[in-house]
Amino acid sequence: MVAKFRLRIIYFLPMILFISFLNGCGRNKQSENSLSDICDLSKVPCINRKLKIRLRTNRGIIDIHVNGENAPLTAGNFVDLVKKGVFDGTVFHRVIKEPVPFIIQGGDPISKDSKIDQTRYGTGSYIDEVSGQVRFVPLEVKLKNEKFPRYGKLVTNPNELEQLELKHEKGSVAMARSKKIDSASAQFYITLRKLPELDGRYAVFGSVINGIEVVDLIRQDDRIIKAFLLD
Repeated sequence: MVAKFRLRIIYFLPMILFISFLNGCGRNKQSENSLSDICDLSKVPCINRKLKIRLRTNRGIIDIHVNGENAPLTAGNFVDLVKKGVFDGTVFHRVIKEPVPFIIQGGDPISKDSKIDQTRYGTGSYIDEVSGQVRFVPLEVKLKNEKFPRYGKLVTNPNELEQLELKHEKGSVAMARSKKIDSASAQFYITLRKLPELDGRYAVFGSVINGIEVVDLIRQDDRIIKAFLLD
């Protein structure tokens, strides 16, 4: 037990130090660090620009605009997984439309394996091929009046929630996670309506710019046939 606890500390220490650095940059108005510096420091794939992603599903095409300017780590992770083909063949395992429209959720790497029991869908994460470790992405939230995103901390202050750069509008794309704040990995969701109750709690990193009618058609166990970069 003690040995396992020590291993966990060693594994999470780089993330803890990284989050501490980023939070410090966000509060320091005199900091000379740029978004490019943050990307250089990050162990997670990072982008500092906007890109377009296409999801080809069995229901049709969904085009997503990912926002690396306001969510560099979250967007960068998503783009990297698209490039690696992680989402190809995965299932939309969680679709909530009743009693009111909520979300469609997918991206679990284990859902592409037909031999896996479907009750396990939603429990998987992306495992880095090099390190053999699960890649986690810290919660990333950007306020309009701050130079850098905040990391690893929920935003609950009503005044700050009003200042969020990326909110849960209809067609917003965000990272799913467990109860642990910094546990996002590969699974993502698309909102079926405006969901302000999720603002500041989950990392929005993009929006649907084409195919929102396809999003509305998605049913449980529908699949992403192929995901790829348009830019």
